[in-house]
Amino acid sequence: MTKRARLIYNPVSGHEQMPKNVSDILDILEQAGYEASAFRTTPAPLSAQNEATRVAKDGFSLVVAAGGDGTINEVVSGIAFAFLPKEERPRMAIIPAGTTNDYARALKIPRDDVVAAAKVILKDKVQKMDVGRADFGDGSQKYFVNIAAAGSLAELTYGVSSDVKSALGYAAYLIKGAEMLPNLSECEMRLTFDKGVYEGKLSLLLLGMTNSIGGFEKIMPNAELSDGLFQLIVVKPSDPGNLLRLMALALNGKHVDDPNIIYTKTTSLKAELIGHNRDDKLSVNLDGEEGGMFPVTFENLRERIEFYVG
Repeated sequence: MTKRARLIYNPVSGHEQMPKNVSDILDILEQAGYEASAFRTTPAPLSAQNEATRVAKDGFSLVVAAGGDGTINEVVSGIAFAFLPKEERPRMAIIPAGTTNDYARALKIPRDDVVAAAKVILKDKVQKMDVGRADFGDGSQKYFVNIAAAGSLAELTYGVSSDVKSALGYAAYLIKGAEMLPNLSECEMRLTFDKGVYEGKLSLLLLGMTNSIGGFEKIMPNAELSDGLFQLIVVKPSDPGNLLRLMALALNGKHVDDPNIIYTKTTSLKAELIGHNRDDKLSVNLDGEEGGMFPVTFENLRERIEFYVG
């Protein structure tokens, strides 16, 4: 039986490098034994997600997501929303063409050459990967593969441009953090996870699935990609100087034992606003994009999709 592969690519990701490389990538997919075709995403909402759902339901064996973390998230979500039994789900491959490319870093996919990234498929090394699901209070549902974030410090995770990060490294985050400190606010939440409940104020909530966040690999130091567990980090409110100290520790992976940090692993998390924040509108960031509003319940779907890995 012929195996079919669909390349779903964002033509404007990164420096618009994908269109000129599509034919080479399709050739690689053919070498790997797939009958290959391509879909160019459009500005329409959920263009990549809807195409991924369509081809998954149509029996394609492989879906290749080419673009930034947002495009990868849409393709993962599209496969998840197809609601197929395990044996009928297509494999996934990713070709990073964005700016941060956190998920590609976690999967050890080349991030500076889209053709080299496609050639990972020829090595035929695969791994079943966890997928996170977020169920919101309004009944909506979304998926993610890297991180969910909320709180006044959440912008720090994604608010530093790639050019500044390249030039300044860790210092870029400390500078951004210092800029944000005068405007920080606190959220009062109830967090229910496997090992307990936290009720109180926080500056940042991170729920991670890989070790790569914002281009750094030590914020979630003990991440495993298919263990069915999220890594939960809660940053409690503190004075500005101490928050800057925590940022510096986190970027070097030395923050998890600090008394102002809650760090644990969990299969699920229920997060809801309480106290004077009960009626506030607070959004959750999923893989770098706005996901939905609190309250939210997160579930780890263990080994949900099989990916080609480096």
